[in-house]
Parts: sequence; structure tokens; C-alpha cells
Amino acid sequence: MTQLLKMDAMQKAFNGVVALDGASLDIEKGEVHALIGQNGAGKSTLIKILTGVYHSDAGHVHFDGAESFISSPREAQSAGIATIYQELNLVPLRSVTENIVMGYEPKRMGVFIDWDEAHKRAREILQRFGIDIDVTARLGSFSTAIQQLVAIARAVSLDAKLVIMDEPTSSLDVSEVKVLFGVVRGLRDAGVSVLYVSHFLDELFEICDRVTTMRDGRTVDCRKMKGVTKLDLISGMLGRASSEIAEAGMTEFSGGEAKHGEVLLCAENIATGPRLTKLDITVHRGEIVGLGGLLGSGRTEAARALFGIDALTGGAVSLKGASARLETPAAAIKAGIALLTEDRKAEGIIPDMSVRENLTLALLPRLTRNGQIDRAREREIVQSFIDALGIKTAGMEQPIRELSGGNQQKVLLARWLAVEPELLILDEPTRGVDVGAKREIQAIIRDFVSKGFGVVLISSEFEELVEGADRIVVLNEGRSIKELKNPGITEDILVRALAHTGEEAA
Repeated sequence: MTQLLKMDAMQKAFNGVVALDGASLDIEKGEVHALIGQNGAGKSTLIKILTGVYHSDAGHVHFDGAESFISSPREAQSAGIATIYQELNLVPLRSVTENIVMGYEPKRMGVFIDWDEAHKRAREILQRFGIDIDVTARLGSFSTAIQQLVAIARAVSLDAKLVIMDEPTSSLDVSEVKVLFGVVRGLRDAGVSVLYVSHFLDELFEICDRVTTMRDGRTVDCRKMKGVTKLDLISGMLGRASSEIAEAGMTEFSGGEAKHGEVLLCAENIATGPRLTKLDITVHRGEIVGLGGLLGSGRTEAARALFGIDALTGGAVSLKGASARLETPAAAIKAGIALLTEDRKAEGIIPDMSVRENLTLALLPRLTRNGQIDRAREREIVQSFIDALGIKTAGMEQPIRELSGGNQQKVLLARWLAVEPELLILDEPTRGVDVGAKREIQAIIRDFVSKGFGVVLISSEFEELVEGADRIVVLNEGRSIKELKNPGITEDILVRALAHTGEEAA
């Protein structure tokens, strides 16, 4: 095969912190190439140099047979490089068509936008994904999964030579992932290369031809997927022997048989609307209760209801045996409940604020006396969590946007641990983070539970639920339909429970 891209000896540092240290990457024409590594390994920095967001300090880039210096994302698009970022860069208040053709609108008489042609183009590209929606409707009116596919459709519509996909399946359900894989294969068959970045390692075996592994800003391995095992990939990412990882297990949910105490939370028949119509869940001290379900089953709606974001239209909630009215998040926090939301970018971090400011956001009322924040105490708390959770940062005043996804997630976890909750609701706590960060976050969760607190765990990864939860409440179409208990839960048992309708599983 012919080489399309070669990046060699790439160097990049931010404020003295090295992000890339001689990294390399080569991609052939018409191949799907995986790029993996822990958060902070340098993947995003390498991609941002390739797409003109950052400029490298040293190194060479050759694209499509010529040495290239790409100074802006616009130049990257003009060269034939299209990027789909993990956090969607779309305009929710604009129509589907506008998001797909933005910057490349078809014109009439060279001046006026030809909307008929634009809508036609949008429909045609979406049909390649098997999507039939009103392209004139506001993008924000559709689900996150549809928005993700629209972002992919936009990239494909640019007639790119290289399509970069950063965690493209993070918001997709099983059927939508199959559609995406079909499009990726179609791109490969048409001679278009795909750089595929994903923390879902199982996907790589289904769709990728080769894989490049990065660690600590360096490229440590590049090989064909054929003959590689999942353990090999994890070993390369972590820099640990395969035998050591196999002995420890794929997740960090360990610690022996749990000892459960009093009931912390009991919710009976709670409902908030059509997406959550009947939820029954009980959480004891020292227990992790999982919420299992497919996309749209009501898992996130359950978390929002328990945290007081969405008003209850039915049912009752009690905390430690007493009736509770969780009508607002403030009331939930006061009652000892905390929620780590699913969307880290939109509902979690404040990107332009520092690590310190993000971490202590929920704690400020307790740190304030007579209108003055106790800064010394604040810094002491922040540093203690940076040390305890292993948050990799140049300092507590570093803007949180500069941290890797895994370290941003640790800061958000620390934000809620700092308020000393008794019940922690975690909605996709390890989504979009690498294997190493995932294990560290899981260890933090288990340590929290071992102190006699409770956790409600929502995860799209069945392995994480099966290994991490003491019990799993299975949701289907907004209703809890079955409860599974560990030990004894397997992924097959969970899948079978999810496959049943509410009546069959009851």
C-alpha cells in the first residue's frame, strides 16, 4: 500500500510540560489505523498538530507525497484532512443542513445560498448512514447519538483523504455503531484513510487494520491488528507486562466481598415523564448498585431524578429511612447526594477556569466566611486531592481545559468527594478515558464505597457493570424490569435481561 501520512520526531511542550517527545505516526492510503494510549499519552496533541490547531516545536509532517506545514484547521480541511472530535463541535441552534454544509454552502449566482441543493446534499450524505430525519430541523432537537452521526456525515461530505475519528462511538448504541462501521468500511474501500481513536479496544479488532500505541508522549509500538490480543494493547499502553495485568484483572473493581450496612436510599415507583416512568432502586452503605440499559432506557433520567434536576411526577424517595423531597440539586447536595454527570464538557468542567477553581466549585459555601473565601484552606484541600487521586497537572492554577480527559474526570470526582457525600451517582464515570485512568477511577470508587458510602453506577460498558456492581437494576424504556445480584452476574446474563421486554423480564 502507498503511504498517505508520515509524522516523524514530533516535539511539543506546554509551559515546560512535555506533551510529545519524538512521537511518530504513519498511515497508508485506504487503511483504518487505530491510535491508542492513556490520557496524556500525546494522542490529542499529535492530532491537533496534524490538523493545524497546534504548531509543533520540532519534527516533520509528510502528507500525500509532500512535506506539509498545516497552520490552521481550514488548511487541514483544504488539504483533505477531516476531523470528528470526541466533544461535538456543532451548532445545536442551527439546522442539520446548516451544520453539514457550513463553510461549504452551495451558491446560486455565486452569492446566494442554494438551500434546495444544500438540503438535498444533506439528505444524500445522511442516507449513507441509514438516517432519515428532517434536515431543516434544529440539530439540538435530536439525540446526542444523531448529532454524533451528523458530525461524521459532515466530515465525510468534505471528500477527505484522511478522516480522523476521535471516540466516534462514545454516544452511539449497538445498532448505530454497526451503521458507523459500515461507513468506515465504505471509506476504506473507496481509498480513504481513517485514523480511529478509541478507548473501546474491542472495536479495534472489528474495524482496524493497524494500531499505533503511544505512551508518555512517545510512540512505543506500531503493528498489524491481526494476531494482537486485547491484553497486548493494554500492556503497551500501561508499560506493564501482560502477565501482571492478567493477574490483576481488566478492571480495578476489587476488594473482596462487600459488607452492606443500612439503607441509604430507597426510591419506589419514581417517574419524571415519558422517559422515566417507573424506577425502583435501593442502595445500602458499602454497596455499588448499577443501572444497566441500552441508550434511551432511562439511565441518565434516573440519575437526574435522584439528584433533584427533574421534578418527580410520581413515586417516593427516602434517605436513611426518612422521607425526602429532593426538589433541587441544592437539596440533594444538602442531603448528602452528589452527581457526576455524563457529559464532562457541557455539564462538568468550566474550561477556562483553573483546576483549583473547578475542584472547589461545590465546596465554596463551606469555605466562605463573611463573604471571604479561605484561600489557604482551599489550596490545602485541592493539593490533597491532586496527591490522593494522582491528578497529572502542571499546578493547581493550570486551566482545566489543558488536562487530558482522564485527569479532567478526576478533578470532577474530587469536586464531589470534597463535599463529603454519602451517596455518589456516577453517570458514565470512565467514558472517554484510557485503560490506566479507568482503573484509577474505579479504584477511587471502590475506596469510597469501602468507607461505608454508597454508589449508583451507570455505564454503557457491561464489563464494568458486571465486575463493579454488587447489584444491577436493569432498565428498559424508562422502567426498572429486573434486578441482578452478584456474585453470579455475567455479561451474557445481563445481555439476556436487556433483550427482554418489561413484561417478559418482570
